[in-house]
Amino acid sequence: MSHNSFGHLFRVTTWGESHGPAIGCVVDGCPPRLPLSEADIQPWLDRRRPGQSRFTTQRQEPDTVRILSGVFQGQTTGTPIALQIDNVDQRSKDYGDIAERFRPGHADLTYELKYGIRDFRGGGRSSARETAMRVAAGAVARLVLGAGVRIRAALVQLGPHGIDRTRWDWDAVTANPFFCPDPVAAMAWEEYLDSVRLAGSSCGAVIEVVAEGVPPGLGAPIYAKLDADLAGALMGINAVKGVEIGDGFATAALAGEANADELHMRDGVVEFASNHAGGILGGISTGQPVVVRFAVKPTSSILAPRASVDRQGREVEVMTKGRHDPCVGIRAVPVGEAMVACVLADHLLRQRAQNPDAPAIPQLPRP
Repeated sequence: MSHNSFGHLFRVTTWGESHGPAIGCVVDGCPPRLPLSEADIQPWLDRRRPGQSRFTTQRQEPDTVRILSGVFQGQTTGTPIALQIDNVDQRSKDYGDIAERFRPGHADLTYELKYGIRDFRGGGRSSARETAMRVAAGAVARLVLGAGVRIRAALVQLGPHGIDRTRWDWDAVTANPFFCPDPVAAMAWEEYLDSVRLAGSSCGAVIEVVAEGVPPGLGAPIYAKLDADLAGALMGINAVKGVEIGDGFATAALAGEANADELHMRDGVVEFASNHAGGILGGISTGQPVVVRFAVKPTSSILAPRASVDRQGREVEVMTKGRHDPCVGIRAVPVGEAMVACVLADHLLRQRAQNPDAPAIPQLPRP
């Protein structure tokens, strides 16, 4: 098994390394006759693109996407869609010092133990550079989902500093370099991350993704639960160390009465009084917004010397050179959106295949 693909009916396979000539992906299972061009994909890639502020890596990659197959006369054909982005600003010489050394916190050691060989230039296949293709695939997934499903993400914690949810403003997310929904917190984060960056250190982050307009019925018992697939997809993003759905770990502190999302009827339609479950019950979407959060660890590439070993088994010190994000969680925001979009598109196609006559909104008889 290749282990470079995810999804079932909407299936994405990525390829390429950080310092190779290009990176790319193949999106298979996209329905035919959907309008698609590079212009539909590029805006999403531009949100993730490096070098847009002093708070991200200064590697200058335009991330210009090309469609190589699967589109004819501006429409998808139902055949595999191949997408490619050329790498144009590699600086492989920055990694010469760690060719024989394993960087703490990176996948250097595990790739060596698994394969007996590793591409040490920028981390090779384990680099976050690969996530650009997930964002490209997510753009296709959004077309499958349609305009009725809206997926947005925001960075809600930077290092130890969280947001004030009473100030949540989706418009603020596009107005600061952190994708932060709290404009006051965003201003404070600039000073904090400047200090982290100037010290040659790094910090982690928490990202929240909200998908609105998700129809009920997506997901299936028991081994195709929507929340399980979402968690797996988000855990597959580089540097992610935790995922929670809805209130997540906070539900452990709640009583059953507080945690239960009570049901009511309004105009013949079921309504929920709250959404502690994050829009998923029993692994199946309820029709409420799907809410998921994921935690990203501090960037492992830092200037401070760290104890490690080399390929000969000698103890050494490693100091990572090159251009790196002081907080890789910032650019993980559009990546998280894309992964949620891909999972939802996959489950939407599964639901249509198994249960094509299911109503979009659950209707119950009036009492």
